[in-house]
Amino acid sequence: MWHGIHGHDSVVQRFSQGLASGRLGSCYLFLGPAGIGKHTFALKLAQALLCQNASGSSLDPCGSCEACQLMASTNHPDLDLIGLPAGKNRLPVELFIGDRDHRHQEGLCHNISLRPRLGSHRVAIVDDADCLTVESSNSLLKTLEEPPRGAILILIGTSRSRQLPTILSRIQIVPFNPLPVEAVASLLIEQQIVSDPTRAHELAQHSHGSLSRALEFADPELGALRDQLHSQLQPTAFDSVRLASELIAQVNQAGKEANVRRQRLRAIFHMSGDLFRSVLRASSGVSDDHNKPQGKTLQAWIRQGESVQGHVLAALDRCLEAEQQLDRNANQATLLECWLDDLAEIFSPMQDAESRV
Repeated sequence: MWHGIHGHDSVVQRFSQGLASGRLGSCYLFLGPAGIGKHTFALKLAQALLCQNASGSSLDPCGSCEACQLMASTNHPDLDLIGLPAGKNRLPVELFIGDRDHRHQEGLCHNISLRPRLGSHRVAIVDDADCLTVESSNSLLKTLEEPPRGAILILIGTSRSRQLPTILSRIQIVPFNPLPVEAVASLLIEQQIVSDPTRAHELAQHSHGSLSRALEFADPELGALRDQLHSQLQPTAFDSVRLASELIAQVNQAGKEANVRRQRLRAIFHMSGDLFRSVLRASSGVSDDHNKPQGKTLQAWIRQGESVQGHVLAALDRCLEAEQQLDRNANQATLLECWLDDLAEIFSPMQDAESRV
């Protein structure tokens, strides 16, 4: 465990070797599921690079120098943090090159080109890189192609498919793996989210290695929603109209703000996708302790035999597509209804087969 960061020792080794050999890159894309520590890792890496007492080949910040103290409050003059503005689902170009009255005089691309104030590096971290627009991505190209001396740019995203080819071709990709169950359970205890080790382990088993997923399951409302989905997303007892009505009510109950409702709908797609992944593993004879569906649900799927895998893959693909459509700001009620209608069509051959038995 590197400075309190669980589960990413291989990434630490990669950066340690790059720093020791003098071959540290300038532009990185951290990719992996949400809630596994990519942002925390990026901040600690920035602290190590900006620390005034660390040796040039060490990733161990002292924690006591002026730079480390400023990093503790994320107020270091050589650090830029970019993320989604409140209520937005896209990273606006103004964050990178300034507004129309201050083009190329403000924003990340301008700031990272300046000489460092306290050391030899400037670091910029862009959260939510999945939400870059074409215009925002294009504004980064010059910085990616000709990074300023001593500059380190880190983008943080969840998958390659959500990044534009122009970004992928100009950046080093650093994959982050889901956390082990034990690491998620430890984090739940350390962050005082739960106090009972047994409960922490139970949540961690359902988390798919993600602390944010574990938090979802800790929420009683979302836990009940997951059980509802598992009980109704069955191939031979699927009622898309009834389920649409119930899920729309669940989304509306999340709150009045569009972003809060969007997060609830995203959770629905996540949980459904998790179910289909677990069915795929079970139908292939692979154990899945992370997200074991309810027994009746799993039996209903497995009873379909080997042919179930094609249908489950199609259902999983549709869940992933629905998430992408949600990111593109599709109408939430229409998106939910279309998603369920498409699942009904995917399940239809299995329902027909069951009726003939």
